[in-house]
Amino acid sequence: MKLNTFKIGGVHPPENKISAALPIKTLPPPKQVRLLLSQHLGQPAVPVVKKGDRVKVGALIAGGEAFISANIHSSVSGTVLKIDNVIDVSGYRKEAIVIQREGDEWEDSIDRSEELNNDITLAPEEIIDKIKEMGIVGLGGAAFPSHVKYLPLPGDAAKADTLVINGVECEPYLTADHRVMLEKSDEILSGIRVMMKAGRVDRAIIGIEANKADAIELLSGKARAIPGLEIVPLKVKYPQGAEKQLIKALLNREIPSGKLPLDVSCIINNIGTALAVYEAVQKNKPLIERVVTMTGKSLKKTGNFKVRMGSPASILLEALQEELPPGTARIICGGPMMGKAVNNLEIPISKGTSGFLLLDEREARRKETKNCIRCAKCISVCPMGLEPYLLEKLAERRNFEACETEDIVDCMECGSCSFTCPSNRFLLDYIRYGKTNVMRIMRDRR
Repeated sequence: MKLNTFKIGGVHPPENKISAALPIKTLPPPKQVRLLLSQHLGQPAVPVVKKGDRVKVGALIAGGEAFISANIHSSVSGTVLKIDNVIDVSGYRKEAIVIQREGDEWEDSIDRSEELNNDITLAPEEIIDKIKEMGIVGLGGAAFPSHVKYLPLPGDAAKADTLVINGVECEPYLTADHRVMLEKSDEILSGIRVMMKAGRVDRAIIGIEANKADAIELLSGKARAIPGLEIVPLKVKYPQGAEKQLIKALLNREIPSGKLPLDVSCIINNIGTALAVYEAVQKNKPLIERVVTMTGKSLKKTGNFKVRMGSPASILLEALQEELPPGTARIICGGPMMGKAVNNLEIPISKGTSGFLLLDEREARRKETKNCIRCAKCISVCPMGLEPYLLEKLAERRNFEACETEDIVDCMECGSCSFTCPSNRFLLDYIRYGKTNVMRIMRDRR
């Protein structure tokens, strides 16, 4: 059977899905959480609690007041110790609410039962309000506030006809989404029905790469009972999970430069977001926990864990009853292609945290950089049709005007160019540098 995929570029890094067969384990809440006010794209949330306040699990502690922002809720019950600056995954100090846990008392409004609730009683506008109230964001990595995608647009603006659900998880090593599909399939499908109603669409497609045959089989069987829902197996190719590439693979629609999925009549969300929407709308549960993968070849054991937001990442190693392996050279938050290196495992887990990868010295070592040999491999694998070798040179020379002309902001930072470069050039590093500066210049211009 011929499998769908995007047409331009892409690479095939080793999958290394070594934790794919390991069931999700729920971790107990930590003694203390540090809940970042910037767990999402857009403006930070604004605290609505102060030092000394007592909160329950699920209590609102910070409000997303800006148009693009998200509410933050307490993931533990206890006392607010302080509002302080803590180091996040980027290495910068960001404002966070620190709560000392005392017991585990939940808000009475949260339905904690395991009983499936398929009865969707809310109107589309009420669903959108509930998604916003519960602080739901995209769990695929970007952490874009989910309610914004479903807001009705005025006049003759583009309207969605299809909901696309991203079950690809193409980043090597990560397996959290795979396990969620296997263990929470009924809740996911109910969440998709909620999202279809919120988006006023009659069609939904779940794209899943063929290396997750068990998830494809399970969801395909259950999806037959839901009108308009289709499961589409996809060819294994990175970065299949990027929204532009996924929409091209599933619907053969191309998102123009500078445009959004809605411009081609699509709403797109991650599979984990579908579960979070179900819990928010049908169970009145805020986004206070998520599934995270802890993996790496140097670990004796790996795993997938449901963990409270604000927990230190070290809680994952503790759950494996392991210490940081000797010779660990790099800790990656996320996968090896698009993840960020962090200094330690004390950074707090946030809504956008999908996993942690430990690399030893051999895996982490960068090979000697050589001169560009003009082989054009970086061009052939770029899924956005850019010229990475050129963007690298322009950024290195701080020619940001030319960077903008050459569409550097279209780069999704997937790392395919660096992965395939035979000269081991720092392509992505310089492109990120150039893109950051171009975006700053564009903001200043506006």
